[in-house]
Amino acid sequence: MWDLLALAGGGLKARRLRSVLSAAGIAIGIAAMVAVLGISASSRTNLLAQLDALGTNLLTVEAGQTLIGDDAKLPEEAPGMISRIGPVQATAATTRVSTTVRRTDHIPAAETGGIAVRAAQPQLASTLKATLRAGRFLDAATGRYPAVVLGSVAAERLGIDRVGGRVWLGDRWFSVIGILDAVPLAPEIDRSALIGFPAAAELLGADGNPGTVYLRTDPSQVDAVRSVLAPTASPRHPEEVRVSRPSDALAARGAADTAFTGLLLGLGAVALIVGGVGVANVMVVSVLERRPEIGLRRALGATRGDVRRQFLAESLLLSGAGGIGGAGLGAAITAAYAASRSWGVAVPVPALAGALGAALLIGAVAGLYPALRAARLAPTDALRT
Repeated sequence: MWDLLALAGGGLKARRLRSVLSAAGIAIGIAAMVAVLGISASSRTNLLAQLDALGTNLLTVEAGQTLIGDDAKLPEEAPGMISRIGPVQATAATTRVSTTVRRTDHIPAAETGGIAVRAAQPQLASTLKATLRAGRFLDAATGRYPAVVLGSVAAERLGIDRVGGRVWLGDRWFSVIGILDAVPLAPEIDRSALIGFPAAAELLGADGNPGTVYLRTDPSQVDAVRSVLAPTASPRHPEEVRVSRPSDALAARGAADTAFTGLLLGLGAVALIVGGVGVANVMVVSVLERRPEIGLRRALGATRGDVRRQFLAESLLLSGAGGIGGAGLGAAITAAYAASRSWGVAVPVPALAGALGAALLIGAVAGLYPALRAARLAPTDALRT
């Protein structure tokens, strides 16, 4: 076995540049497949960590539409009625306020930057498990005054990165008392400027009807609570209430990423097959170039099987080297990409083993015909060339 490997290695060393380029073709295909699987696994690991941290027991209750297509409204008592459901642990309501927020009063009212103004209850941050980048959240005191908390996207679009500044909200200045970090389960909050319900009513003329109620429930009772939320929030018109589970949307986004992974794996497989064709081409050329060597070996007593095993071993060594190099390159790409996104690195061991196995299989298939062709050469014919 060792003699065979030494003989095959000597054949590859004699044509180093060609061997390296052929192995690189295999390595590119393997690296693409390992990187795609590794990045996908790292993304899933990060998604599961996010869901574990944020919890899958968050539900939202929103007003839908009436039977004639008008926008419905939740009753003012909806948050209180929902909080009385036994397994419900926390609730918080928000509602959209018909006004705009701008950096200064000199900016035209039409330039909204896609930022919504919402009235929010003080317990919203704890219910959503939202964290503050700076400052503090609304409370019973600040909710009565012109104070605002900005979502992460809203703060970025307004060009505000610290508390203490002011924004022009409606027709007056509001002091920025807090800036939120991103809230993955409620992206609408990221694009909002949040004020208290009392301030929204007294300063901007908003009504007290909630637009959305967020609630946390006992994780083991999510489905049971979900089934009674609509009639509890609006006993008269439960059909006008929409109930959703934000973590389902986050998981669906992960499923979409998985579907995209399948496409990239297909492209990596194409690259691997192209690399295999390159190995087959190199081995066929090698047989043609080394006919005198084959004839001399046969004249000195080598059997057809010896010649066949020699060239098959060369092909396997070539593809195996490409597979190992590609697996290492793919793992490095995964680690670099995961680090850039602040993810944990997850390279599935089966993916590495499968990559090496695929490389060897490609090498065996690519080298089979050249090996058989070399073994069929008659010693006299080979020496004559």
